[in-house]
Amino acid sequence: MKINRATSQRMFVLLLAAVVLLVAAGCGKEEQPDNNAAGSTIQDGDVTLVIGAYSVVKDAFADLLPAFGAYWLQETGQKVTFQESYEASGTQARAIAGGFEADVAILAMEGDLDKIADAGFITHDWKAQRNKGMITNSIVVLGTRAGNPLGIKDWNDLTRAGVKVLYPNPKTSGGAQWDINAIYGAGLKQSEEKNGTKDAAYAKSFLKAVHANVESLDKSGRASMAAFEYGVGDVIVTYENELLARKKKGVDYDIVVPKSTILIENPAAVVDKNADKHGSRKVAEAFIAYLQSDEAQRLFVEHGFRSVDEKVAAESKERYEVPEGLFDISYLGGWPEVRKNLYSKKGVWYQVLADI
Repeated sequence: MKINRATSQRMFVLLLAAVVLLVAAGCGKEEQPDNNAAGSTIQDGDVTLVIGAYSVVKDAFADLLPAFGAYWLQETGQKVTFQESYEASGTQARAIAGGFEADVAILAMEGDLDKIADAGFITHDWKAQRNKGMITNSIVVLGTRAGNPLGIKDWNDLTRAGVKVLYPNPKTSGGAQWDINAIYGAGLKQSEEKNGTKDAAYAKSFLKAVHANVESLDKSGRASMAAFEYGVGDVIVTYENELLARKKKGVDYDIVVPKSTILIENPAAVVDKNADKHGSRKVAEAFIAYLQSDEAQRLFVEHGFRSVDEKVAAESKERYEVPEGLFDISYLGGWPEVRKNLYSKKGVWYQVLADI
């Protein structure tokens, strides 16, 4: 039988369609993974988790992410890969609130997570999680050049003529806000010791005296640390964990713990809108829970953080000094009051800038 070219083409198309149907039918016999349930966005079963974090945790996450990946593979048989972004906490919060599709946010302070929640991206009560959603603690300390050549002992030494001070910009950096909160709070503590009551005017003047010696305002705590290592300034106001991590790597600094300073509490949360969009909620929630685990908390301690877990904190207590006048954010009235009193357009911080 003679087959013309057109007939041959039609037969080929029909045969191809039949093959496609057979393959599809064969695949249909196997149970297909529920991508949303498995937290996967990739057809081969792997999962990608998008991390939006503040800059200071970058070194710790170099160990934590592979550790979680190994844990997740063992628990589920699923390989997890990470897309990571590290920025100043305030910058990162604005990016996520503006559309950066992070599945989880790890930031310097609760106010930055609140910005994301206010934008509609975090919809659950993240403060109802274990340890009120906090994954690490630290304190604000002073770092000096090796041997502490200027004899820095406490906050008051930062007001001396000729002492060049570094801390980052509170408009972009959560770490900077912790630094300024520590200085302002130390001023309140001093006024209490002298007069028996908190004196906001004294605390403002004390902050102004320290800020008058600030050499530069960098974008983030990590950028401020880099500037200090390049030789800028005499004293850096920073997280204790930053200095401990640098000392562990062989950088020779002295750490001065002020008599009065603030407890730093750093939160983390699933970004609901993005995790649901990506189908990654299961792995995102597991990651946040993992950050509270003994294994993760011990890794944080190795990078200089203070653990939020009572057992791990007890194990590592010999590593850390507890200053006599340690206070937390509640001493300043809580974050809503701090944002209004210090960082609003008419707040203390902007008054200090305007005066200087």
